Amino acid sequence: MALNLVRAGTPLVVWNRTPGWCEALRASGAEVAASPAEVFDRARTVFLMLADEAAVDAVLGRHTSDFAGLVAGRTVVHMGTTSAEYSGGLQDAVRAAGGRYVEAPVSGSRIPAEQRELVGMTAGDDDAVAAVRPLLATMCRETFDCGAVPGALLMKFSVNLFLITLVTGLAEAFHFADRYGLDQRLLRDVLDAGPMASAVSRAKGPKLVARDFTVQAAATNVLENNRLIAEAARKAGLASPLLDACHALYGEAVEQGHGDEDMVAVLHALESRTDGGPAPVRQRQEHAGRPRAGQTSVAAPPPGSPFR
Repeated sequence: MALNLVRAGTPLVVWNRTPGWCEALRASGAEVAASPAEVFDRARTVFLMLADEAAVDAVLGRHTSDFAGLVAGRTVVHMGTTSAEYSGGLQDAVRAAGGRYVEAPVSGSRIPAEQRELVGMTAGDDDAVAAVRPLLATMCRETFDCGAVPGALLMKFSVNLFLITLVTGLAEAFHFADRYGLDQRLLRDVLDAGPMASAVSRAKGPKLVARDFTVQAAATNVLENNRLIAEAARKAGLASPLLDACHALYGEAVEQGHGDEDMVAVLHALESRTDGGPAPVRQRQEHAGRPRAGQTSVAAPPPGSPFR
């Protein structure tokens, strides 16, 4: 995303908690700062793309006397995925210090980011959003105004709920075909030709066929997104049975050591459940659709989950 800003001719100064990640940007013409304070000193608009709430607080020194000096007179653009409540509190803090705040999460993973095909969502004061929109256009194919904060994050939660359940269902379909001995390449081709095909299925289907778990969107990040969405659903008293089932599966995949793999690694959790079952699939086929009287199946959240 930062490389696309540079390539569009945007004067850019960058800082990363992992310094080596700045070298490609330096080589492309960006200037590398020695600290977050230097970024704020030299830039009027500052994009934050950080892992979580703790990282944002640490980088901004939010709970220190340095925070106000950093953000005063600046537009802070929060592009990460945090809880809606956190974003609202960050907006209040930035405004109180004399800055402006824009919420601007994006939908898309590594390849859409490289190809400037991300979909942006914005929330905040109209003038601040308008000022940031041309910069977002260098990273996003399209950007949608979602009103006041935290409208953009809640919209991203809605989008990611669909994404998580979509990819989990896709992985389960390939697992089903695999255990019945079907040609998974043929399944991919049938899906690609049908009405359910999408950019997501066309990207993830080949990965499932090849058991290619190289990262586009990491399972650990998907689990964290799932947690945030599930918490938001609980706070509003909303039913989210599909999301809760995915929460359990991604928790299991991460516990099994697949957190740094792509989200299609949820396949491992499905395989583990099948292989840990009471009988081979051929034996279970005879009883498909005939649960024992009074028997109920429940997908439990992963250990450590607040919903367990």
